Amino acid sequence: MNPPGSTFDQMPRYIRVRSKPEDAFVEFDFAIGYPELFVELVLPHPAFKQFCENNHVQHMDARMSDALDADARKWRYGETRDVE
Repeated sequence: MNPPGSTFDQMPRYIRVRSKPEDAFVEFDFAIGYPELFVELVLPHPAFKQFCENNHVQHMDARMSDALDADARKWRYGETRDVE
């Protein structure tokens, strides 16, 4: 969570890449400030690289990704535990 008084420009930017490296386009989630509030984007590789540089992004770590996946399962399937 961001401290009160932090400005939009100071909020961290997060990405989570969903495509494979060999794919023609990069499919990724992008969030500003709150990893759980993201948009899904698609860019060609050169544009993705520039996007990441311009936004000083951080890759979502495994903990963030796991939490997002668990939340998605809960909303889609009513599951509150890991599904194998």
